[in-house]
Amino acid sequence: MKKIIIGARGSKLSLAYVSKVKRLILESSKGIDIHIKTIKTSGDIHGDKKLSEIGGKNLFCKEIEENLIKNEIDIAVHSLKDMESIEHKDLTIGAFIKRNDPRDILISNKIKNLKELNQELIIGSSSRRRELQLKKLNKNISVINMRGNIDTRIKKVEENKLDAIILAAAGVKSLNLENKISITFETSEILPAVGQGIIAVQCRKEDKLILDIIKKINDNETSLCAKAERQMLQTIGGNCETAVGGLAEIHNDNLKLKAQLFSDIGDIHFDYELTGKHTDASNIGKAVGEKLLSLAGEKFKKR
Repeated sequence: MKKIIIGARGSKLSLAYVSKVKRLILESSKGIDIHIKTIKTSGDIHGDKKLSEIGGKNLFCKEIEENLIKNEIDIAVHSLKDMESIEHKDLTIGAFIKRNDPRDILISNKIKNLKELNQELIIGSSSRRRELQLKKLNKNISVINMRGNIDTRIKKVEENKLDAIILAAAGVKSLNLENKISITFETSEILPAVGQGIIAVQCRKEDKLILDIIKKINDNETSLCAKAERQMLQTIGGNCETAVGGLAEIHNDNLKLKAQLFSDIGDIHFDYELTGKHTDASNIGKAVGEKLLSLAGEKFKKR
């Protein structure tokens, strides 16, 4: 019996993702004994601060990846959108789990149609991308910084401390909280974060045994879409304050990548989409990233 330790954050949502990965591994490989190790990340420890104030991207992955590098765990499970677009040289994502709903949703007791409301609305979110996209839909929206687990955020709405919160549909659905959703945004209204709705399964690059196990649970279509989106993000550069959305979809062996980049001050956005062969995912991502940089010019500074 091969013992495998999976490392992940201890949140309800993260453990739901781990449970899914564990089930898929046990269904596809025999003779495996899986143990779970929960790891507190910088993002969890400093839950009351803006991500940009505590170092930006990778805050929900850093400590988990360190456990992987030190051989204290064999597999790391992440939300792909939390990961840096460039991985540590000794690590690799061996599997992308079939994508869940990539869209954003609104939870509110008051709001059923965002565009038609003309009074001031206060919506909780920790994402600059979401803030600017919401204001594009309705200029009366004020966004206040809000972090914490999904249950905590929903409670703020139920206690009428906020008019609404905006979250990823994938997380809400994974916790069976669909009944709380008041609006589901189409991707033409709010383009999601790169990697939204995808669970990434990471391991050490040289660990051939683990790689062989997790490759069996990889979804090829999701993997190609993730590759295109992450390459676009890598090309743009930026940091956790950069407001950028991207979504790749495959139809009939063609991959279409839609992306949106806001200027540094957030007053203008630049949109571009490109379709090509799905096997050319990385090049499509790079081309879209370069085009967005070209469209933005001096309005966006690559960090």
